[in-house]
Amino acid sequence: MDTNILLESGTNELEVLEFTIAGNHYGINVAKVREILSMTDITPVPNSHPCIEGIFMPRDIIITVINLAKALGFPDNPERKNNMLIVTNFNNLNIAFDVEQVLGIHRVSWTDIVKPDATVNAPGAGIATGIIKKLESLIIVLDFERIVEDICPETSLKVSQLAELGERERNNIPITIAEDSPMLQKLVSDALTQAGYTNLHIYANGQEAWDSLLELKKNNGVDYGVKCIITDIEMPQMDGHRLIRLVRNDEALKHLPIIVFSSLINDDMKRKGEKLGANAQISKPEIAQLVSCIDNLIINISSDDNI
Repeated sequence: MDTNILLESGTNELEVLEFTIAGNHYGINVAKVREILSMTDITPVPNSHPCIEGIFMPRDIIITVINLAKALGFPDNPERKNNMLIVTNFNNLNIAFDVEQVLGIHRVSWTDIVKPDATVNAPGAGIATGIIKKLESLIIVLDFERIVEDICPETSLKVSQLAELGERERNNIPITIAEDSPMLQKLVSDALTQAGYTNLHIYANGQEAWDSLLELKKNNGVDYGVKCIITDIEMPQMDGHRLIRLVRNDEALKHLPIIVFSSLINDDMKRKGEKLGANAQISKPEIAQLVSCIDNLIINISSDDNI
């Protein structure tokens, strides 16, 4: 199946690969998918996590295989010879997910993806990033980063790197953050606060962040209300690329520095971000790089904003 579908940047659309586990329908952003393979021989790794089936090596790259059914809490089915492997790349990791069937690819708008409420996603524990409601079957878009982090905690934000930055003064420069994951909202907020950035305005998606920027513009508050924008890419309602396009096309806002902080920092996404006008693009585990990037982008901002 061809997964090399290129979307025009900033249209607020994505391609979702639909697959099944235990007869249920799930999805993954095609931007994370490298290829789809038939089940192959997998070498078990002793003492590994129960959800890790083992490793295999297509084209000289060692790839870890995760049993997605087991990771989602379904009973393990040992008869997997007809299963498929979805080979992914995100957060600079190459990981394959063992699934039952791959059904196809859908082009949808982020506005058609509903954010799960607390009845679906328990606070701090949910692994559904959205639900697609305009197709024949409800498709749950999974938080693959969270799934991998639960299995391999070392893939999470490298907050320990902040200690290498040394002592830092408090900085009251206002920063707008668009991030849909409550867990990452807290981690990023805690990390930036630790790094001295305390005036943080966090929004659950690009639409909410854009609405806040429009409100600042309406009240002539752009110059003091925001000095830097940090955005994820994958978000319901409005994604990060659409947010960048809107900001760069607005005379009152286009000067603002924008940092993309996402698990989807690969070559294709970098090209899209550069074309749209992102000042920097950083993979999500690298929180210290994010702090250094903010430092560099706002170094010329008046020291009157510091307290």
